[in-house]
Amino acid sequence: MEVRQLRCLVAIVEAGSFTDAAVELGLSQAQVSRTLAGLENALGVRLLRRTSRQIAPTAAGARVLTRARRVLAETDELVREATSEQAGVRVGHAWSALGRHTVDFQRRWARDFPDVRLQLVRTNSATAGLAEGACDVAVVRSEPDRKRFSDVVVGLERRYCAMATDDEWARRRFVRLHDLAERTVLLDRRAGSTTPQLWPPEHQPEFEQTSDVDDWLTAVSSGRVVGITSEATLTQYRRSGVVFRRVRDAPPIPVRVLWWRDERHPHTGKVVDLLTDLYRR
Repeated sequence: MEVRQLRCLVAIVEAGSFTDAAVELGLSQAQVSRTLAGLENALGVRLLRRTSRQIAPTAAGARVLTRARRVLAETDELVREATSEQAGVRVGHAWSALGRHTVDFQRRWARDFPDVRLQLVRTNSATAGLAEGACDVAVVRSEPDRKRFSDVVVGLERRYCAMATDDEWARRRFVRLHDLAERTVLLDRRAGSTTPQLWPPEHQPEFEQTSDVDDWLTAVSSGRVVGITSEATLTQYRRSGVVFRRVRDAPPIPVRVLWWRDERHPHTGKVVDLLTDLYRR
């Protein structure tokens, strides 16, 4: 049994004749007859009763017709879902979206690609939701697994130290990495851009872990810990009780667009080109 056979059955009943069904399906009348016969042979029952005046379903045909309409509706919905990516793209991020470029990215996308729906999705994972199926392409600030994913660097961001507003360091203009050896640094090892490898083993600070940017900010505001983050966090998350000071001697953070190595979304190039232009500016 094939979907085209079910579609033929429904067309015959709704059109009222083999001739009209053939026109609707773009087939010859002989092809329609053969298709219906194939369905009846596959099911082992007669589906239509033909008289000189009309075509009517048999009792078995009426049951098959009801189910056939449901199957065809599900099939059409499956096709719509499978092809819907052409009309939109989901861009995942773990923490800070695109920082100060977030608003411009959305507005320029709407201007340049009005027929392509853009959705930003935050998922706190190493791939910003790509591995979990939550997005089509992802913006990440860590090294990806290149056996599974492809990536391109679209820009660089400076590193900042987050601290409580009443911290003694808040009066400084900047801090240095070796200063942090005397502090406790809060890390998100799953999705954060900072790892212990940022410091030499002999000058590493104490570390604690979190798994969410809001929890990270709440802990930093207490004054018990500090955090190291991308400059994107400054514009994306303004939090009372937290200030940021640049880490002057820390290397910049590469901002990458990530996609599946074996399945590149049709709009990946648009995302890469627009973000590259925004970071270059």
